[in-house]
Amino acid sequence: MRRRLATAAGALLAMAASLLAAPPAAQADTPTAPRAAAGFHVRDGRLLDANGEDFVLRGVNHAHAWYPARTPQALKDIKALGANSVRVVLATGDRWTKTGTADVASIVAQCRQNRLVCVLEAHDTTGYGEQAGAVPLSRAVDYWVSVADALRGQEKYVVVNLGNEPHGNSGYEAWTADTRNAVARMRASGFGHTLMVDAPNWGQDWSHTMRDNAAQVFAADPDRNTVFSVHMYGVYDTAAEVNDYLNRFISQRLPIVVGEFGDAHSDGDPDENAIMAAARQLGVGYLGWSWSGNGGGVEYLDMATGFDASRLTGWGNRVFHGPDGIRETAREASVFGSGPGENPAGGCAVDYRISDWGDWFNADVTVRNTGTAAVEGWRLEFAFTGEQRVHSVWNARATQEGRQVRAVNESWNATIPAGGTVSFGFNGSSAGANGVPSSFSLNGAACAGS
Repeated sequence: MRRRLATAAGALLAMAASLLAAPPAAQADTPTAPRAAAGFHVRDGRLLDANGEDFVLRGVNHAHAWYPARTPQALKDIKALGANSVRVVLATGDRWTKTGTADVASIVAQCRQNRLVCVLEAHDTTGYGEQAGAVPLSRAVDYWVSVADALRGQEKYVVVNLGNEPHGNSGYEAWTADTRNAVARMRASGFGHTLMVDAPNWGQDWSHTMRDNAAQVFAADPDRNTVFSVHMYGVYDTAAEVNDYLNRFISQRLPIVVGEFGDAHSDGDPDENAIMAAARQLGVGYLGWSWSGNGGGVEYLDMATGFDASRLTGWGNRVFHGPDGIRETAREASVFGSGPGENPAGGCAVDYRISDWGDWFNADVTVRNTGTAAVEGWRLEFAFTGEQRVHSVWNARATQEGRQVRAVNESWNATIPAGGTVSFGFNGSSAGANGVPSSFSLNGAACAGS
């Protein structure tokens, strides 16, 4: 089996870093009966949300630690493109500037406003044992304890990814004991969240260390609420390798996700089509790497050029819009209320009015909830009748693909009361006739037109 040198996330390690003092020893775990979960939890090998509904991660990674000012818009754009989750890179302070408690709380709040499940990961562990300056999982646990105030009460919305790629290709044999100890310390410190643990070998587990020891790590979690994450790059360049690895977990009824993957890499050409197809067929979550800002020679893994959602790269278009992609397969967590594919509590009607000036026009759109219960979070979809293009938008966020348009709520107008309305508008250009769309859908359910 080929030995992985560094993943896409690891390539960002070329940024400035410093190694702090040696970490304290990890505490041993003492398995007890699982406590009742307050939020996400694992049952029979599946990740369930706080309502007991099956939840399959469909999202991307965002490098907040290096681009914190980009996070608010990035989360909005990622949601508008259809994702139900986002994996956010945080820093423990050992290698990069610490993502502090207030910052973590802000990220969680923004995820919730955008109806995204937050997978928060500590990045300073990347390649421990091989990468200079990387720190062990025990330091990651110290970090999570230090920001615990930002995470208490967020178990319905947050998954804690203990440490990114916590072992390189040296010393990876320690992964099992290190991971067990880290999980035990998190539980002893009061964390009731679903915990996600990354594989060794820069996340790719070519040694099958995680695959062959996942059952004992899961059993050692007092809450039985651990999810395993593999990063699929060059090691997974055939459908056979992808399916074999994922099915080993499925057959053991152990929860597995693809926490990172790409469409190309310096260590080989991963089979992204096989990864996404297998994920759909098996009901396995995936989180593509990454939204934007890649460096260190893996700039080709940017999904959006310069953090601009209107300039998706080929990889970005593939993961969001391609077969088995995010737009096609993502389903919003039920904890956010009415979501994609759910009826908006009885019905809806849309009034679409145009002010036309030839090549340019304004459209004013009013959505009425004709049902008997409030709609919490909305997504209106329609198709233009001709060659119209959306430009500026107000009171909503919109994306366009061909003639198809999707508009989603802002944080301040997410609720449509029973019998109530919400309005937004946009400025657009047109070539030729400019008519009213023939049909509309709200959260996947057909609406009456104007």
